[in-house]
Amino acid sequence: MRIRPATVADLDGIMALERASFPSDAWPEPMMRDELASPHNRYFVDELAGVIVGYAGLRSLAGSRDADVQTIAVASASRGRGRGRALLRTLLSTAHERGAREVFLEVRADNPVASTLYESEGFSELARRPRYYQPDDVDAVVMRLDLTAWAAAQTALPADAGACT
Repeated sequence: MRIRPATVADLDGIMALERASFPSDAWPEPMMRDELASPHNRYFVDELAGVIVGYAGLRSLAGSRDADVQTIAVASASRGRGRGRALLRTLLSTAHERGAREVFLEVRADNPVASTLYESEGFSELARRPRYYQPDDVDAVVMRLDLTAWAAAQTALPADAGACT
């Protein structure tokens, strides 16, 4: 697992994964290019043998009290190996470093795997947005994380917590 900051040079790999992961509502390429170039966003890619197998994005204005997870995607062949969690934790650490105290996100109501991941990191449901995801008419579950509490819990973990054996 190699997570590093994304650049506009990663756009083709990110878009291939975006289209595969979100076939009915993938972001348009110009929008993703703007996301990668924005000084208010932080995007990361996860590489395996030089191929992007995951990416994640965060909107976090420096000094703002809140941040938003924009997106997380992991290639289907690379799921179930902790890559999504590693990307999410990278976003949360970045938001904390930038001064955020809360993190928000929307997740499709029909994506229990993602919801379970977010809940396991401390996110809780705040609200629902009916029919938010189009054209599928799927509700968005709005979730919130107390980032200060999350960061405190991370520093309280033993040094070898989460180590693979």
